Amino acid sequence: MKKLVACAVLGAAALVSTAAMAADPVSFDYPVYKDYVPPYVPPVDEGLKGSFYLRGSVAGNYAWSRQARHPDAGDVFSITEGGWGYSAGIGAGYETGTGFRFDTTVDYLANNDMTADIGGADHTLELRSTIVLANAYYDFGLGDMGLSAAGGAFGYVGAGAGVAFNDSRVSDGSFGPWGSNTSFAAAGMTGVGYDFGSIVADLGYRALYIASIENDNETPRYALDDTLVHELRATLRYRF
Repeated sequence: MKKLVACAVLGAAALVSTAAMAADPVSFDYPVYKDYVPPYVPPVDEGLKGSFYLRGSVAGNYAWSRQARHPDAGDVFSITEGGWGYSAGIGAGYETGTGFRFDTTVDYLANNDMTADIGGADHTLELRSTIVLANAYYDFGLGDMGLSAAGGAFGYVGAGAGVAFNDSRVSDGSFGPWGSNTSFAAAGMTGVGYDFGSIVADLGYRALYIASIENDNETPRYALDDTLVHELRATLRYRF
């Protein structure tokens, strides 16, 4: 009988204890960080990849030559005023994915009103030239991630070399006939742009050097030495 009573008492105590724990559960104090900010995890950059591209450019230009001269007599004349004009071109190239890219461009260039003082009279030049260049560039990122497959702003520098097919004529009040020559040409480029993915846009400066502009149909003949054309160019590239 005593054992039965003891068991009943223990059972009742267990029930009371369980009810008490249910009514007032044991709480565990975990620290709460109200000002906790999770660390920034940048998006995964899978890396740049090589791709071919097509490009198109338009530009305004200003040209100045070191001197004008008569190629037969050897007389040298001063350039007194630069000429203004425009250019437009197309090209195709390949970017390696390492920042380097290479392309070939063909530009049509027009420039008018460069003036030389020949014998006390002003002679003005009209130039039409087709410029073919092989170019190399290095692109570098302008953001915290550098040059990235995620795109964004970038800068670039570049250089090119090739040939200029020139047509020109001179006026001392009325224009003479067009004459033509072929000359070495070279260029240096720099600028900034934005990579939108399949489309890349940039605005840059190109210094275009034309070694010689001559007209063998003119009487008297003339030549312009070391012409430098300053261009402000806008370019779009399409990757494929």
